[in-house]
Amino acid sequence: MGTAKRQPWVVGVSGASGTPYAASVIRALLAAGEAVDLVVSRAARLTILDETGISFRDAHWRTDLAAWLGSDEGLDDVRYWPAGDFAAGPSSGSYPAKGMLVVPATTGAVAGIALGLSKDLLQRVASVTLKERRPLVVCVRETPLNGVTLKHLVELDAQGAVVLPASPGFYAGGSTVRELVDFVAGRVLDAVDVPHSLYLRWEGELGAAARKTAAGEGAPAEGE
Repeated sequence: MGTAKRQPWVVGVSGASGTPYAASVIRALLAAGEAVDLVVSRAARLTILDETGISFRDAHWRTDLAAWLGSDEGLDDVRYWPAGDFAAGPSSGSYPAKGMLVVPATTGAVAGIALGLSKDLLQRVASVTLKERRPLVVCVRETPLNGVTLKHLVELDAQGAVVLPASPGFYAGGSTVRELVDFVAGRVLDAVDVPHSLYLRWEGELGAAARKTAAGEGAPAEGE
């Protein structure tokens, strides 16, 4: 990134199902020239292994991240912090982060962030993000939601976070799993004004996205 001061987005990956959302967000951030600080919770390692077959290890994080993303392109702009490292850079408000994206977010992470528990580095960084008035997007992935979680989400909204459920829209013409995943990832990036080409945007014309997709004019996947 030259001599410019590094100012990353922190991506927190919790143990919820939906790790492809996180991978899509990270790929798109790197494609947009953004630096990334990555925090993967202990539970998320199990989910990544279950959903992808990839073991995410602290000592081999770069190799494992490249396997997870399907490419090692842009990884020089990634810094990894173990979930138990409370001395990590992003745990302090003086660390120059742009903000944080929690993708996907478990209901446990939602509760911990809303209540300021800081049980691990992911929750601590989210608390720091809120207190410093930086952008925080919480992409909750759970259904159905009970009343307690709904109250926690309302509290996060009241504290200034963007509550963004992992809820794919179909108006963009997506029909494959990858396209629907990219739609959610794109909405996460929209919330923090990071440019991307992950999905076709609504332009006020019924069926336009579906026709473009059928004609091979759909939004290309990042890196393609």
